[in-house]
Amino acid sequence: MPRGNELLTIGELAARTGLTVSAVRFYESKGLVHPIRTGGNQRRFLRADIRRISFALIAQQLGFTLPQIAAELARLPQERAPSAAEWRRTGAGFRRVIEERVAQMQRMLDNLDGCIGCGCLSLKKCALYNPQDRAARSGAGPRFITIGRAAAMGTDTPLPAHIPPR
Repeated sequence: MPRGNELLTIGELAARTGLTVSAVRFYESKGLVHPIRTGGNQRRFLRADIRRISFALIAQQLGFTLPQIAAELARLPQERAPSAAEWRRTGAGFRRVIEERVAQMQRMLDNLDGCIGCGCLSLKKCALYNPQDRAARSGAGPRFITIGRAAAMGTDTPLPAHIPPR
């Protein structure tokens, strides 16, 4: 039997993931892991479920919801350990979301001490960085942070922070 397909008791899975047995049951109830039942109706988990739960724990720390995590994990085979290619496909969707969050955080860092593109026109720089309140056309709020400066200003290419749009 391949290593990822070895069976573990619920206690062993809990110990390996740093969770309590009740937490493993909780993740099971949310559809993140799917135990095999023995003839005596005891739960047995694939060794690969260590990775599923670990993935869920990390994804939760990154702000993903349990339904989002469960939806991604549902794409993986339940009856065997997923292959590396299957894990890469699962990670690809999360990677795109995380990369956008990182980009949004970078925009926040880049603009934190100056104009954040809110359209307020209260700063002297607004006439340069947001002429005629162009960012307001893309919606209310801090547009430079939420969608990026180029998108807020209606340009196709990113604008360096020090160069005002035309």
